Amino acid sequence: MTNERLALREMLKDKMRKTVDLAQTAQSRGEPMPPLQKPLPEDIPLIRLPDWQHNVGELQLPFSELVAARKSVRKYAPRPLTMHELSYLLWATQGVRKVRDDKSAWRNVPSAGNRHALETYLAVRDVTGLEAGIYLYRPLEHALVFLYTPDDYTDQFAKAVYRQLFVAKAPCSFIWTTIPWRMEWRYSEASVKVIALDAGHVCQNLYMAAQSTGLGVCGIAAYDQELMDALVQVDGTDEFVIYLASVGHVQA
Repeated sequence: MTNERLALREMLKDKMRKTVDLAQTAQSRGEPMPPLQKPLPEDIPLIRLPDWQHNVGELQLPFSELVAARKSVRKYAPRPLTMHELSYLLWATQGVRKVRDDKSAWRNVPSAGNRHALETYLAVRDVTGLEAGIYLYRPLEHALVFLYTPDDYTDQFAKAVYRQLFVAKAPCSFIWTTIPWRMEWRYSEASVKVIALDAGHVCQNLYMAAQSTGLGVCGIAAYDQELMDALVQVDGTDEFVIYLASVGHVQA
């Protein structure tokens, strides 16, 4: 076995308390806490998401049935998502329950140290009331920011996911990036493992929320890093794509 493979395996182990001096982290040194969500200009237009309650269909399935029925769905009906459905999925995956002193935000998914080092972008193709293009979710406001519509949108997206056309043509895809510093501020180099774990928590919530409303999801870990970073306009160093998932109505 190569040294490189062994080194990668070490990243999966919990050695934080043995190898990281938590007294020397940025937090312990008194450096300013990273913001709870990605900073944007204060005057940027927000698209407020509607109240999803009572507007997304039946949500009373027993949890055991949701778990038993969970599967990855790659075939979607030619039917748009509604804004209420999208609002519900965003609430379930990154929704904020409460904020304390602008220092902590409790969300609907777990995160190491409550740091939540992920951002949610949307590649929208067919959502009622939204222009096709790339959006950023603002969890503190439960709102969207329209970023832009790429030229040759479907083709660019398809190239970025290695021609998995069901992703590029899905009504909506969730694209999660990480801003590592938000986690590194507290955990230094031990952040790598827990950021990856956090991404899994978020996608699993998407699966369960979608299943509860008759939608289908497929988590995607195969993508061209540089092309996907470019698609959502992040620098690839201080913020980069870590995971994505396509969403749509299940084809009968």
